Amino acid sequence: MSAVETLVARLGAGDSSARLRSAMTVGDQPGLVEALLERCAVEPDFFVRDMLTWALIQQPAEVTVPKVLAELQSDRVQARSQALHTLSKIGSPATWSAITPELLRDPDDEVARTAWRAAAVLAPQDKREWLAGELVTQFGRGDRMVQLSLSRALVALGELIGPVLEPALASKDAGVRAHARATDLLLRDPDAAFAADVDAARRIDNLGPEKLAAAEAHKEAQAAC
Repeated sequence: MSAVETLVARLGAGDSSARLRSAMTVGDQPGLVEALLERCAVEPDFFVRDMLTWALIQQPAEVTVPKVLAELQSDRVQARSQALHTLSKIGSPATWSAITPELLRDPDDEVARTAWRAAAVLAPQDKREWLAGELVTQFGRGDRMVQLSLSRALVALGELIGPVLEPALASKDAGVRAHARATDLLLRDPDAAFAADVDAARRIDNLGPEKLAAAEAHKEAQAAC
């Protein structure tokens, strides 16, 4: 067995700690991009996957980037997700156009979440408003963590998302309205707890701002008695 074959075999060791150590040692070894990407597509351990990404970005970009881009077309969910994550870490603006609307709306939540994060990192200034318009079409999707990922990606685009939020804030879908309002609150206060923001958004949506203010004033008056 050659030295390269030995390294590749160790990436698939049965023990996750051994796989992690192997991934840490192969970053400066040439000719392993395909093996690293193959392992990314199947590796079950989050920390090992992150180290595999680190190893990939140590490889020459002219070799790595085209092969990472090809993984975006994979039928394997994890291959697409890890490729997007790797692109966000490489950070090359030239890869922006590979994050298509299809990836931003991928039916798999993990792929979509990774696409949102990567797009927010890579989008050039003149495409950020377009990206915001794409992202808001996903309001109301998924569980709390999926929704938080979407909101964080939007907030990362900055104040320009304000006008883009307006149609969602007036949506007939209560879930979309609450998610949009929570995103608006997060934009105003990035340190706010998202769960509290969603709860507040739903209360505002159900009561209306004036009734909510009256209810809060009534609670304060009762507490003072």
